[in-house]
Amino acid sequence: DKWSKEKKLAYWINLYNAYTIKLVAKNYPIKSIKEINDGNPWDLKWIRLKSGTYSLNDIEHNIIRKRFNEPRIHFAVNCAASSCPPILNRAWLADSLESQLEGATKKFLSNEKYNLFEKGRAKISKIFDWYKEDFGDLKTYLNNYGKGPIKEIEFLEYDWGLNKK
Repeated sequence: DKWSKEKKLAYWINLYNAYTIKLVAKNYPIKSIKEINDGNPWDLKWIRLKSGTYSLNDIEHNIIRKRFNEPRIHFAVNCAASSCPPILNRAWLADSLESQLEGATKKFLSNEKYNLFEKGRAKISKIFDWYKEDFGDLKTYLNNYGKGPIKEIEFLEYDWGLNKK
């Protein structure tokens, strides 16, 4: 395969986000993406590519997470819920992927809608709980972004209401 790792990852992130938007638009009006496919829209196999037919879960878990080992993708892929990191208002690009991922991570961590850091206590997105194996030691991961030293971690409730932005 002639594509760089960055180009492949940008492609899959863009594909995931575009098909999430398409799925919501196709089923609109809805109040939550969880109204689709009996609460599990991510398992619908409807994304047709040359290599086969995929679900959003196939793309996120079997391709992006499995092949790229990049925890910051959790701030790049968007599940259309209010508690999801905001979707980028432009495409993810191979040439700027590193700075885009780093920027999205810092932006998500510093937004009090998603994460709160106060005196060694972290009230953080449920994303960190669901995908803890991707982040390694969570306290260390957050400390690397200047959010520590963290002594206590609590996970916030996830708002599955449709992200209207």
